[in-house]
Amino acid sequence: MTTTRTPRRRALARTVAGLALALLATACSGGSDASGDGAGGATGRPDERGREAAAGTLRVLASSELADMAPILEAARTSVGVTVRPTYVGTLDAVEQIASGEAEKNYDAVWLSSNDYLRLRPDTAKKITGETPIMASPVALGVRPAVVARLGWDPAHVTWSQLHRAVADGKLTYGMTDPMRSNSGFSALVSVASGLSGAQSALTERDVAGATPRLKEFFTGQKLTSGSSGWLATAYARRTDVDALVNYESVLLSAPGGLTVIRPSDGVVTADYPLTLLTAARPEAKAAAGRLTTFLRTPDTQRQITEKTLRRPVVPGVRPASALARDQRRELPFPGSRKVADGLLDAYDNTLRRPSRTVYVLDTSGSMSGERLERLKKALVELTGDFRDREEVTLMPFGSAVKRDEVRTHTVDPAAPRAALDAIRGDARKLSASGGTAIYSSVQEAYRFLGTSRGDTFTSIVLMTDGENTDGDPATAFDGFHSSLPAEQKRTPVFPILFGDSDRGELDHIANLTGGKLFDARQGSLDGAFEEIRGYQ
Repeated sequence: MTTTRTPRRRALARTVAGLALALLATACSGGSDASGDGAGGATGRPDERGREAAAGTLRVLASSELADMAPILEAARTSVGVTVRPTYVGTLDAVEQIASGEAEKNYDAVWLSSNDYLRLRPDTAKKITGETPIMASPVALGVRPAVVARLGWDPAHVTWSQLHRAVADGKLTYGMTDPMRSNSGFSALVSVASGLSGAQSALTERDVAGATPRLKEFFTGQKLTSGSSGWLATAYARRTDVDALVNYESVLLSAPGGLTVIRPSDGVVTADYPLTLLTAARPEAKAAAGRLTTFLRTPDTQRQITEKTLRRPVVPGVRPASALARDQRRELPFPGSRKVADGLLDAYDNTLRRPSRTVYVLDTSGSMSGERLERLKKALVELTGDFRDREEVTLMPFGSAVKRDEVRTHTVDPAAPRAALDAIRGDARKLSASGGTAIYSSVQEAYRFLGTSRGDTFTSIVLMTDGENTDGDPATAFDGFHSSLPAEQKRTPVFPILFGDSDRGELDHIANLTGGKLFDARQGSLDGAFEEIRGYQ
């Protein structure tokens, strides 16, 4: 175990600025800012996002996977006159918004997959009230049927110890979301720590310390990481060398490929999706929330929820969807204090998981001079606070070609991390703008630099550019280059960042070809885009 440090969560609202705002027009509000049928008139008091806080309108900070509840919430609008306006965000980022006071400025309620971590923090627990569970889904493993057969498992009787043994013996690999940014990842981390420690009550530091050798073995099997369940499922579909996914039961049952869902027989951690009011909510919002929760917990709505989302009903007498197994599982103990929870997160980041190896391909062409270059320098300097122990970071600036004499690589030494972090900050501050924009040639250079993946790291390339390709190889040459790479190298994703005048089509093509994901810094901040990518490295 490493010495416990405060987990790195600089992102707060800025990491999700603009996330899902485009969805608001089509999600639960029916594309209208009206308060909905029977909702009454607007109060005339705009919130800080410039939209009216209308009677009958509930502004909700919600876990991203709840986007699939849109049809149910549309039924609530027509049935009980409550229009839900969601803004989707990772669960742990939402906790930070609540703690900082940002949430109460913009929202009336939070609807997260779980309030377990939130309740551990006095600075957030006092800001919520009236939490009501709406549905449930345990964290489980979705395993390729052929792998289940190869291992000779009965899916109903697999334990966490069996899963650990299969990984330790090199017989099982899996993908999992980042526990620092996703509640499914955090719940999976708690699940395996509880399962392998044998804890019978709330997890303690002693439990985690005792299980650390087995936890380190377990996380050698993690071959995919992600900041979101959606991208994880897409990345998994591209890979033939990853046997399983760790996620909510509902997500696994909805995934293509017919995964065999295993809920370990010795226990699970379950999300109960509590709709929770903020104590600062307006009286009219509290009334709307009351009508909404009553509607969501009616037997008819519970049946619709379980059939449409494959989550489990929480109202007695309502049968789960036919795809859901009926046998019960013990609820594994959650950490008993924030210190234990944060220590577990810190241990995962810096000790348990595979280290990261990333090349930052940075546009320092002439068009980046002035404010744009200063924003890039600032973003990189701030990002150093998020680099993990054992992480290898390469800055590869380019103009008309890669500026080879400025390429620098540093590895964060757990015994003395400051030396590498100071060096990265120094290199970032020295960046200068000149030349044209050789996007494709520079990304090829990054692949050559990384060489064949060592197999024991999460390897990725981050591309930041403010313009279109003007120098070096064209897109067609890059496509040919990528197709010629060995299979292991092809699995290195590129995460492009839209910035300035960069071409979405060009960057989207690179992301899709390499199995990466496009991030948009034109709507939010550049440092926010860099920070959001951290969940994928």
